[in-house]
Amino acid sequence: MYRDDRLPQSPKEGILFMLIISIISVNTIAPIIMGLEFGFSKENYLETLKVIPIMWIIVIILVRLVTGPLVGKLMPKFTGITDGFNARVLLNILLNVTVLSILLTIIGTWVGTKQISLEPFQNFFHSWFRNFGVAFWIELLLAQPIARFAMKKLHSYQAHKVMADKL
Repeated sequence: MYRDDRLPQSPKEGILFMLIISIISVNTIAPIIMGLEFGFSKENYLETLKVIPIMWIIVIILVRLVTGPLVGKLMPKFTGITDGFNARVLLNILLNVTVLSILLTIIGTWVGTKQISLEPFQNFFHSWFRNFGVAFWIELLLAQPIARFAMKKLHSYQAHKVMADKL
């Protein structure tokens, strides 16, 4: 993707970036969606906490094996040389959230109910639009900005360290 101090520059940084985003996302999106589905209560929140570690692993696997490669192929079809950082980030978020929310609307229901059923397909559009909306705004306003801020600070620290070493 586009090279910028706000984005990871190495595989190690990519892992850190993904960890920041996924931890924030799973710990905010899942409780909000569960609250909207079953009501906001202490009991529902505690039930959500039991599922979060499993969902976090599923999200990481989906990002690495499905969403990442798919979005990586789609991005060049929709972006041009003159597109700026913000346009690229917004499109990246839109594509990632679309793919992940479709998959997790189905898989999340199965994990949450502890059974594979047709329920997520029967209620798909009602659930997916809500899930997409929650995930999109969390990614756009919380998870992605925090992860990009962390990358910018990391790169600033690295540049400062290199300058200090040269002196």
